[in-house]
Amino acid sequence: MPETYVHKFDTPTFKGEISVPLGLYIDGKWVDGSSGNKIDVINPSNGKLITKITEGSPKDVDLAVAAAQKAFDTTWGLHKNGFERARLLQKLGDLMEQNADKLAALEALDNGKTFNWARTTDIDHSIRCIQYYAGWADKILGQTIETSEAKLVYVRHEPIGVVAQIIPWNFPLQMMAWKIGPALATGCSVILKPSEFTPLTALFVAQLIHEAGFPAGSFNLINGYGHVVGQVLAEHNGIEKIAFTGSTLVGRKIMEASSKSNLKKVTLELGGKSPSIVFDDADLEQAVKWAAFGIYYNHGQCCCAGSRIFVHEKIYDQFMQRFTEHTKSLKVGDPFDPEVYQGPQVSQQQYDRILSYIKSGKEEGATIVTGGEPLGQEGYYIQPTIFTDVKPSMKIVREEIFGPVCVVIKFKDDDDIVAMANDTIYGLAASVFSQNVTRALSTAHKIRAGTVWVNTANMLYPQVPFGGYKQSGIGRELGEYALANYTAVKAVQVNLHLNLS
Repeated sequence: MPETYVHKFDTPTFKGEISVPLGLYIDGKWVDGSSGNKIDVINPSNGKLITKITEGSPKDVDLAVAAAQKAFDTTWGLHKNGFERARLLQKLGDLMEQNADKLAALEALDNGKTFNWARTTDIDHSIRCIQYYAGWADKILGQTIETSEAKLVYVRHEPIGVVAQIIPWNFPLQMMAWKIGPALATGCSVILKPSEFTPLTALFVAQLIHEAGFPAGSFNLINGYGHVVGQVLAEHNGIEKIAFTGSTLVGRKIMEASSKSNLKKVTLELGGKSPSIVFDDADLEQAVKWAAFGIYYNHGQCCCAGSRIFVHEKIYDQFMQRFTEHTKSLKVGDPFDPEVYQGPQVSQQQYDRILSYIKSGKEEGATIVTGGEPLGQEGYYIQPTIFTDVKPSMKIVREEIFGPVCVVIKFKDDDDIVAMANDTIYGLAASVFSQNVTRALSTAHKIRAGTVWVNTANMLYPQVPFGGYKQSGIGRELGEYALANYTAVKAVQVNLHLNLS
């Protein structure tokens, strides 16, 4: 039997004891990995070890695929009707709601996001997402198609089969909910690989899935590294579909591995370099606050972060004064401190990456208005950072930093800003700030991005699709659109009285 980790919290925002299983969840049981290896889970607030989780191996993936296929063929998929799938998902949502504070505490512990943000945003959104897809489980509809009176033709949307899902470390529980919600609602069997940096909420929720009564094998969880477990999942011939959220570089590798194996269906939610456009008729106070939220939310570790802020020249100076003041007011520190806005970056690797981009900005001649330095003697804390005097060719303008770092760029007219905003390989999201609805919507329609917010930023809902243009991904998460990722369309033609001569 794998070990269980018990963490005792005694913080200003959460007090209590939480138990988390550290093994792999395969075929309805907690098991040790076949390799016997472990993976360190590090606390980003201080760089110290939290615990060690079981590391999965290719052999463990084979076992999970076999369990998932068995469930799909016997107790899940078309063998469990939509009403029953809905009941199980609703039960899972209820259990998550009952454990919401514990889930928030675990997110703050291994991810570093503040407890308050985790509780009011990540956890609540995840619960609503699971409940939303519970509502869809018995509404996976087909259609009849008229061809002739001599035939009956109808279309079924059937669960695609065994699916693999690889989730990132920036929104561990939300990404789990986004993935498993539509997959389980449609009747697919799931193999989930959480990030090795932030596995604790996924492991905890796996307990809740078991408690809710999902059939053995319908959900499986394999901890592991991307280049081992992730690679095997992408290459495995027993997996019909793979979903991935993460970097564009890894997304390319998954597509390549899938194409070289069984041409499994692929959906990807990848990187971004989102523009925030502030016109001269914007509500300046609100634009400053939303632009700051757009980049600094989740410590800038957000694929749709508004890291390129374009401000009309008429209000540029006013905006910069207020935006700089607002940025300086954001408190960085202990994620369990109720006054803190920004906790640590998730890992040493990400911390070093962000600082390397800041160094690059300095070396290429950009001006730091505020921030640009690490904070504290331990942990992975970085000051919220503003760059100005940038050029389009600079790395900090073109590449995804994935940290609390933004560039602010002056623009002159509406046509220029559309070209500037679209000058990127990415197309995940954008924000437009203007009190002129015609101007705002005209600009929104010209931006090549999957989501455009007007006078807001980073607002996501389970019922609204999310995904990117260009190199920001393939397919859509959330909403009814996500269901198509997990179903296969079958046309059935019945001959009523069409006879061959």
